[in-house]
Amino acid sequence: MKKLLLILNPTSGQKKAARHLADIIAVFNRASYDTRVYVTAGRGDAAEAVRSFGADMDLIVCCGGDGTLNETVTGLIHAGLQIPIGYIPAGSTNDFAGSLRLSSDVVKAAEQITKGSAHAYDVGKWGERYFTYIASFGAFTKASYNTPQNIKNILGHVAYVLEGIQELSLIRNEHIRLVLDDEIVEDDFLFGAICNSTSVGGILTLNPAYVDLADGRFEVLLIRAPQDLQEVSDCVVALTNQTYNCGMITFRSADSLQITSSASMNWSLDGEKAEGCSHITIENLHRRITLIH
Repeated sequence: MKKLLLILNPTSGQKKAARHLADIIAVFNRASYDTRVYVTAGRGDAAEAVRSFGADMDLIVCCGGDGTLNETVTGLIHAGLQIPIGYIPAGSTNDFAGSLRLSSDVVKAAEQITKGSAHAYDVGKWGERYFTYIASFGAFTKASYNTPQNIKNILGHVAYVLEGIQELSLIRNEHIRLVLDDEIVEDDFLFGAICNSTSVGGILTLNPAYVDLADGRFEVLLIRAPQDLQEVSDCVVALTNQTYNCGMITFRSADSLQITSSASMNWSLDGEKAEGCSHITIENLHRRITLIH
């Protein structure tokens, strides 16, 4: 019988995964998996579970939000493992799961894993940390990690939007210098995202025609401060139409970036806070993980 490690974050989303744990285990049992369950109790637990028990497993499945997936991938990389993983999205926004079209029904998502096939995907390396789908700074970034878990559980995605609206009055320009492959971009920006997903921080959606999660490159979206109301209008239209062809927007792709900014500017990695630093290197780890879906 094959061995499966199921990592469950019991506080994610509206705690629906915890309520359906027996049903999820039954799905894997019927697919001939001997399932070991690890319930996380705090930050870092999912990564530690992978490091401690992953080497003996045929499949690792994480059940929670994007942060739980991030920790699972981090543990996998730290342990030097190439074991395939499955993802049961049970968080408040599940941005990455949306890009993969995973079911929001936790039991159906488990069934997708047992009936699915293997797909290789890129992972981002931000300094010594990792992200599965986005590293962002500026406007709305704080909303991803400042919103209390109990509010996320009650309001779901709306909680991020409400927190982001409160953040509008605090938005400031950040002077950023980026070296994208061999191109240099430098300006004052309101928002920036280095992503491998069609969803950008739960706020914006990229045109799927531009996004390939396994091409070894990131999509880089930068929004600079507007000079007048016409630029604001043009930016809204461009983002809505997914054309990215206005003066406020810089849209590129790159496999590596060197970024210089204020050390006080914090980042969000898959919705989790990363302390700012004056210089950071971001690399694309081409097809580093294998997801079953």
